[in-house]
Formats: sequence, C-alpha cells, structure tokens
Amino acid sequence: MRGSDERTGAMFSYVSLERRLPAAHPLRAMRAIVDEALGRLSGEFDALYARVGRPSIPPEQLLRALLLQAFYTIRSERQLMERLDFDLSFRWFVGLGIEDAVWDHSTFSKNRDRLLGGEVAAKFLAAVLTSARVRDLLSEEHFSADGTLIEAWASMKSVRPKGEDENPPGVGGRNAERDFRGQTRTNETHASTTDPDAKLYRKGPGREAKLRFIGHVLMENRHGLVVDARLTRAAGYAERLAALDMLEPRARGRPLTLGADRGFDVADFVMELRELKVTPHVAQNTTNRRSAIDARTTRHEGYAHSQRARKRIEEVFAWVKTIAGQSKTKFRGRERVAWSFTLATAAYNLIRLPKLLGAAI
Repeated sequence: MRGSDERTGAMFSYVSLERRLPAAHPLRAMRAIVDEALGRLSGEFDALYARVGRPSIPPEQLLRALLLQAFYTIRSERQLMERLDFDLSFRWFVGLGIEDAVWDHSTFSKNRDRLLGGEVAAKFLAAVLTSARVRDLLSEEHFSADGTLIEAWASMKSVRPKGEDENPPGVGGRNAERDFRGQTRTNETHASTTDPDAKLYRKGPGREAKLRFIGHVLMENRHGLVVDARLTRAAGYAERLAALDMLEPRARGRPLTLGADRGFDVADFVMELRELKVTPHVAQNTTNRRSAIDARTTRHEGYAHSQRARKRIEEVFAWVKTIAGQSKTKFRGRERVAWSFTLATAAYNLIRLPKLLGAAI
C-alpha cells in the first residue's frame, strides 16, 4: 500500500534526544571522554567567571560546541549556530534540549573569548590524557616531535616598513594597491599591521614568503597520540626550541627517546637532548655536512623503530590542518592562534580514542 505524502503535525511532541541518537554513534564515546575531562576543569572554569551577574553560556557547552566545529570542518561560528539549531546530534553533544534556544553567533564568540584568555585548551588536552584508561595507552619513554606552518589571518598588503604611517584605504573600501617590486622585505625591517605576531617565512628555497606561525606537536610513539602542543612565531630554530620545551618536563632524569626529521640534526640540539638523558633518534642530515648522529645511535633497532613511528606525526598535521581548519588560522595574535591550534590537537585525540579504547578493552 502506498503511503500518504500529507504532513500531519501533532499538538504535542515527546522527542527524547537520548533516544534519537544511535547507540553506536561515535559522538557517544567521545562525549563520555569529554565530560570526564571537563569535570576535572571545573575549578579552572570557576576562576574565569564572576560570582555575581547574569549567567553566561556554560564553558562546558562552549568547549563541546568548539570541538564539534573541529570534528565537522565548520568554517565559522555563524554556521556552527545554524547547524546546532537543526542537528539533533549536535544538540545532544553540546548539552542543549530539543526546545532550547540556540545562541546568537556574536554572543557565542564573545563568550568564547573568555576561554581564550586562560590556558583552557592546553589544560583540556592534558585532562583528556589524565584519564586512567587513556593513560594506559600512552608511551612514557618514546616520543616524536615536529612542526608545521600555519598561515596567518593577514594579507601581504599589511606588511609595511616598521614605523611607517598606515596608508589610507583604497576606493570602495578595498585595500590600497601596493607595488612590492624591487623592495626587500624582512622581519627586521617590516611587520604586518594586521597581525604583528605573524612573521614572513618561506617553506623552502625558491618558495614565496608568507605571513605564518609554526605549530609544534609532541607525539607518543605507541599509538600516535598528541601529548603536548605549542605555537610559536615562525623562525628557523623554533622547532628545536619547542621540542626541548615540550620534552624537558617529561625527562626528569629518566631515559627517553625522541624521533625527528633531519631538520633536527643539529649539534647543539643533539647535545641538549643528551644533557636531558634523551637519546636523539633524529634522521641523519648528510647534505654537505657531517651528521651529529653517529653509528653509536643508528646501529640500534630502537633507532629504526623511532624513524618509522615519527612519520605518523604527519597524520596529526594532515587532520588538524585539513579537517580542523588550521591550515589558515581565523584568529589574530599568537596567544589566540595557539589556543585554537592546541584545541584542534585535542580534537584529533578525541577522534582516535574511542577506537583505541575499544581495542584496549
């Protein structure tokens, strides 16, 4: 029998979000991990908010919504609010009832900025890894480090000589036309008026220079989970300094290994690692010079294992930049860009953890 196409609306609707979300939906497993981590941050949230006044958007709901933005590659807060308005799975994950009003996108952004002022993203990443179930998955001895370029939210037209008065805008609200031919622009003489923290940096010889930051990740080698993240101004030595900064709290005199590409094969960096009692499993760079890594290190089987494992860090960067939208940041200022990058690495862990935990059980 053919069904009817007529719409029949009920006077009352009793729809349970809990029942509408399938039991095997991946958001269920991720929500359990997220709620456990947010519970550990309750005291941190109390310190960010006043004791009196009108209630604002709960920070737990803010963070869950921002995680959804990373999971589903949603480009803006406006689109996020539109999706949250009609998608029942989004409402369930954030913690909104089916009849609760969705926030205005500008209100959401202002409340989000409160979290940007604290180290909430880094603490959330640490809280996810603190869980006993997750901690059992992590290696405490073998790590890999690397960095990736993050394009700044600033135009090359904003790069002007330091101390120069800003030119008036062009016709029709557009930026004034500029001719850069014959000009030498360096970070010592020029800066962006849009984002002074962004630095001119080229990816390689013969490549164009762009305004960029560098995002750094420390990955444990057992399952390829991110255990720490940093974001710095773009510089040739930034990756090595960030790796030492992330690794030092974990060294504490116990033997560790660090896998890295040949850009880390520098005598000073290798010496710093050895002083921390960290074995440098760094790829050898023999291009026109002698490697700082010799056969005393490369002859061991662990060196070959680290060289294979370190390449998984590219999977982190691929997901964070392609899915989580970090290829070109939407924030200005190093602290805000660092917050967004760190939260994206936490989202990467959350994508991986349900399957890993299921396998561990």
